[in-house]
Amino acid sequence: KRDLIRKLCLSIGLLQPGDSRDVVVDVLNAMLDASKSRKMLTSYQVRDEVVNLRKKSNLPLKGIAESNIRRQLKRLKDLFLIENVNNEYRINEWDELSNIYDEKIEKFYLASIKTRVKEYFDALK
Repeated sequence: KRDLIRKLCLSIGLLQPGDSRDVVVDVLNAMLDASKSRKMLTSYQVRDEVVNLRKKSNLPLKGIAESNIRRQLKRLKDLFLIENVNNEYRINEWDELSNIYDEKIEKFYLASIKTRVKEYFDALK
């Protein structure tokens, strides 16, 4: 499961190939696990879950500072994957990731990027 989440993070720009700072993978994994039981997590709870996940995978405990966890949560929030409700985080509207992709990322986020890139090409005529 972690490998699949890592591939997703690579695909959507949360990671770069060969990036050793991959704590965002564990943050998303923790959010997905919590989502199964509709459990909302504070950033401290996310950090604790990340520590547990990294220990289970025998990974170094790098990138687990509270400030970094909050930064990774913000990155996931900026991509519409998670949302913050009263200082607790959850997968956006408890939805499936595939639905979030269809409704938020593909229709709005990617569409705006395509429009902007086309404008750049047009401007360089």
